[in-house]
Amino acid sequence: MNLKKYALLTSLFLFGIMTAGCAGSSSDKQTEANRSAAAEFVKGTALAVSFTDPRVADMKGVAANNRLQLFADDQSGDIAVLDKNSGEVWYSNPPDRESDKLATGINKDILSAQLKLDFHNAFGQLSSVNSYSDSVIHKQVSFENIPNGIRVTYQFGTEEKTLDDIPSKLTKERLEELKGKVDKTGQRALMIAYREDADPSVYVRNDSLAGIQLKRTLQALEDAGYTDEDFRKDLEAFQLEQTKPEPRIFLASIEYTLDDDSLVVKVPASGIHYSDEYPIHTISVLGFFGAEGEESEGSLFVPDGSGALIHFNNGKTKYPSYEQRIYGSDLTMKSVKDGVGEEKARLPVFGMLRKDGAFLGIIEEGDSVASVHADVSGRLHSYNHIYPSFYVINKDQVSLDANGQERSLPRYQENPTKSDFTIRYAFLSGDEATYTGMAKYYQQYLIKTHGLPELKSASDLNSGDVPFYLQLIGSISKNKHAVGIPYKALEPLTTFKQAEDIVNQVQERNIRNIKLQYSGWFNKGLDHEVPDHVSVDGAVGGSKALREFISFAQDKDLSFFPDVYIAEARTSDGFDVTKEASRTLRGDPAAIYPIEPVSNQRDRSKVPSYVVSPRYILKVVDSMLNDLDGYRLEGISLQDMGSRLNTDYRTSLQIDRTESESISKQALTKIRERDLEIIANGGNAYAFPYVTDITNAPMTNSGFKIEDEEIPFYQMVVRGYIDYTGKPYNLSTFTDMNQYILKSLEYGSGVYFKWIHEPSDKVKDTDYNDLYAVNYEQWLDQAAQIYENVNEVLGKVQNQKMISHEKLSDGVFKTVYENGIYVIVNYNRSMVQADGLNVEAGGYVMGGVQK
Repeated sequence: MNLKKYALLTSLFLFGIMTAGCAGSSSDKQTEANRSAAAEFVKGTALAVSFTDPRVADMKGVAANNRLQLFADDQSGDIAVLDKNSGEVWYSNPPDRESDKLATGINKDILSAQLKLDFHNAFGQLSSVNSYSDSVIHKQVSFENIPNGIRVTYQFGTEEKTLDDIPSKLTKERLEELKGKVDKTGQRALMIAYREDADPSVYVRNDSLAGIQLKRTLQALEDAGYTDEDFRKDLEAFQLEQTKPEPRIFLASIEYTLDDDSLVVKVPASGIHYSDEYPIHTISVLGFFGAEGEESEGSLFVPDGSGALIHFNNGKTKYPSYEQRIYGSDLTMKSVKDGVGEEKARLPVFGMLRKDGAFLGIIEEGDSVASVHADVSGRLHSYNHIYPSFYVINKDQVSLDANGQERSLPRYQENPTKSDFTIRYAFLSGDEATYTGMAKYYQQYLIKTHGLPELKSASDLNSGDVPFYLQLIGSISKNKHAVGIPYKALEPLTTFKQAEDIVNQVQERNIRNIKLQYSGWFNKGLDHEVPDHVSVDGAVGGSKALREFISFAQDKDLSFFPDVYIAEARTSDGFDVTKEASRTLRGDPAAIYPIEPVSNQRDRSKVPSYVVSPRYILKVVDSMLNDLDGYRLEGISLQDMGSRLNTDYRTSLQIDRTESESISKQALTKIRERDLEIIANGGNAYAFPYVTDITNAPMTNSGFKIEDEEIPFYQMVVRGYIDYTGKPYNLSTFTDMNQYILKSLEYGSGVYFKWIHEPSDKVKDTDYNDLYAVNYEQWLDQAAQIYENVNEVLGKVQNQKMISHEKLSDGVFKTVYENGIYVIVNYNRSMVQADGLNVEAGGYVMGGVQK
């Protein structure tokens, strides 16, 4: 056997182990159902017409409520929604797509699809099928009525036979038998399909058989009554193992229901079927819902960072289209980008603004495995469009040594994502059809679904000071030497006593409402051991000093939040990497390497930290809370629980990302049940109900080339319910204090600094070179000046909702708060006139009558 054949067979053998092993090890009935044959597809009957409307020609009215009407075409699978308030019609697919002169081939077909499935073959290569080319064209689509809507089921692909359905060898006797059962055309096809072997009693298949000759041979076998049992016996006669491939067939359903002002679109997990040979990677849903052409005006709203707009037809087709995963990357996946330059998509939303209306898409189920995609006209077709996709089966690569040659083979996650995929399309019209209206709608949606904490009490609404967030670093691990022998020891950067000194100096400068995060205080410093126990470090003063500082904080009316990592083992000390770390698809413990600041790449020469398996999170939280009980804390700062979601691909114990999200919510609930306020770093949407404050909240977008504007969508959603701030000023990219002030005013943000008491050179030649400008003394006066300017304005709107944000001109923005106060900021280097007011260069004006 030559090396090429050996490697091919080895690949197929290992793939069989991987996939068959996955199926066999799962006790989950839904998983087995997903992998069942696609013979379950049953063609439905024609939909009954409940009503019609001339504005939606050739479609059948199938459901209606006081606000919306749902129409469907039971031949193409298209649907449309009529908003009775505005008269706007929203189509699942562009109604004029046949006249698109730019799209050709599959890019033309995809304009007519409602679902697209990306799947892998045995070698890990990606292919795709869509509901038009692979279902509707073959009349493999069925409809049924459900309450308030319809369900559409698609079969993708046909049971078309291939060369592998023809036995690779036949005896002369069997071939003559088959020829005797068919006509002359069939006899000629069989003689072309087989040639005589060196042994005259054996005939070998012609493997170059294709096209019309292949079809004729398959037809001849069918006419001869050739069965699967005959196929098996013919192979056994030569002791061959030729497996007939499973048909490349998939099933998926999509449900459309009306709910008040929204269309709810669900792809149920129970309706997704595939074979082990072709695992589904992602499902894209309604890729062209509401798509607008080259003559339209409007924008696509994407959840990048604080939010961003992509204007229709912006001509940026030479840049990559927009694609971003909700809640950021999964650190167990090898495919995660090494760099950390981009902002995260922390809200599971997207939308479209057009001239006469808008929709906001809210991903209600499957958000943690969702990505949002958006693109403008002119690349592959003439439409501006935005849509979500969802991971079903993730893939990585494993290496195989085949006769001294290393080859990569695919390895798939054991079970598909255990979640339905649901998107709510909420329709906005009139004055609400703006990104401000979208943010207001999403805020109200979160309130109704308990997705935000309770609003601040009435007594706090018109008084108070802007929060001043201060993170102090207690101690770090540093390499030292004694008698020439290297060792690691804790280097104190800010003891509890020194923290008291800093607080006193800050308050002397009239900085109020201080919210103090204190990091590096327990379990061996900043990179502490997993908090399944809590031991206060002696380097910062020990337990006694912590208790004294808690008392000091209460006397000074200071909010104190000791800082912890829970989902990341910052050191392997006391952590069983083999048992307690999440596993990657390659079977390795999931390691997180530090970022090298110059290259912005993961530095794999350094000692990594590890992803804590989600299955241990609740146990760690319980132990931590029990150990903290005696300190009578009022708050805690979480570095990772509100910002990271990771899986565990451990064989037979898989926890997917949707399950990980559920565990994170349970952990946050446990913390809140101890009456602890929570500062969360980053602030993903699922953490909102549990947190009081967010640090490192997104204050900009990623600046992807295809984007046109950044907007404070995130801030408009959370303000009034959760206090927040961006990155620490002294470690930010702001080179101008005034620019930071303007940004804080425009985005309604608190002020944030990160400090140590010791000189900055204490971190030199350590793993903490990123703490390059953190000595508090050099920042005190600037901090006081920034806080005074920000508090002068935002102190008047503390705990107030942000009710609108508007770009008045380039570099000039107006933000309006619930109590009537507004602020206009001017980022330009020259004075501007805005709303009849002169706004100085790099300045701002405040106005409005406080209600």
